[in-house]
Amino acid sequence: MTARLENKIAIITGATSGIGEATARRFAEEGASLMLAARSVDKGEALAKALGDNAAFTRTDVSNEDEMAALVDATVERFGRLDCLFNNAGAGERSTAETIDEASFDHFMRLLAGSVAFGIKHAARVMKDQGSGSIINNASIAGHRLNQGGYLYSGAKAAAAHFTRIASVELGEYGIRVNAISPGAIATPIFWGGSARAQTLSDEENAAKLDKLTSNLAQATPLPRAGYAVDIANAAVFLASDEAGFVNGHDLVVDGGRIQMFNEKS
Repeated sequence: MTARLENKIAIITGATSGIGEATARRFAEEGASLMLAARSVDKGEALAKALGDNAAFTRTDVSNEDEMAALVDATVERFGRLDCLFNNAGAGERSTAETIDEASFDHFMRLLAGSVAFGIKHAARVMKDQGSGSIINNASIAGHRLNQGGYLYSGAKAAAAHFTRIASVELGEYGIRVNAISPGAIATPIFWGGSARAQTLSDEENAAKLDKLTSNLAQATPLPRAGYAVDIANAAVFLASDEAGFVNGHDLVVDGGRIQMFNEKS
């Protein structure tokens, strides 16, 4: 059976933990060659080594346009083309309309929305010449419903989903598909401070937090289980593959039905 991403070249940002790492591993299993991007050099290089000769790592701050441009250039230099970009990198935050400040606004909007906009921009300049490509943006159900994330997080994720729709129309004529994935509550360390916080805890402490989290999420989802990073990775494999060749401008919600349980007062 042919691997679903055989001979495809993909960039995955935020590749060293959570959804990014799970997606990197699934893409590798499906035959893709990978450029991994994140800020943690040690973890990025270790993961690239574990995935084999068809994986490489470039340290990247996705909130910086110059570094996103350099990431795309490094990928083309290493592998000769770019078939897929997964704009995945991000972080959670819990601001409200009354607690935001200028510094946090600049940081989270650049990280969560700017990275998507600039990722699309620089992937498109390569993919247009090829006449093909798949760009996948990590949005969130927080961009669809209230009380699912912080003020800035939710606004930025809504922007990421709308950038997806706009770009799908602008770039479709060049054979470039642009889609989003909106995860629900996925069991990753983002719930207890992100990968940086997780690295300060022991394996036993992280396992205990994950066990408690998965139990809580299972009770708050129509499907009686938690969502896992691999659930998002599997969706990304589909959108990157030729199976999704006529899927463009779509925001694929992967949340076990959680989005249906909440209204504006929840």
